[in-house]
Amino acid sequence: MDVKIFFVILCLTLGSFLIIVASIGVVRFPDFYTRVHAAGKVDTLGQSLILLALILYEGASALSLKIFLIIILIYIVNPSATHFVTQAAYLARIWPFEKDKKQL
Repeated sequence: MDVKIFFVILCLTLGSFLIIVASIGVVRFPDFYTRVHAAGKVDTLGQSLILLALILYEGASALSLKIFLIIILIYIVNPSATHFVTQAAYLARIWPFEKDKKQL
């Protein structure tokens, strides 16, 4: 197997795994803030790895440059959007989950 194809498969596998982990985190975590954290952090890296696999597969071209610019845009927009959504939730008085102290 070619080394380039190996790295493409590795990036696709890791990116897909991270997106699946983020999806599970969105379903399993108890409150809004932890769900947004799971989606924002892990999804950014998963998308970037999948796009990096596309760059490796394509090679040096104009399309690779465009995909690289999309990766940069993802690293700027996703954390900012996550921050603004959580700030809006906090201002809307959506409070974080707390365990009952009676159960402890």
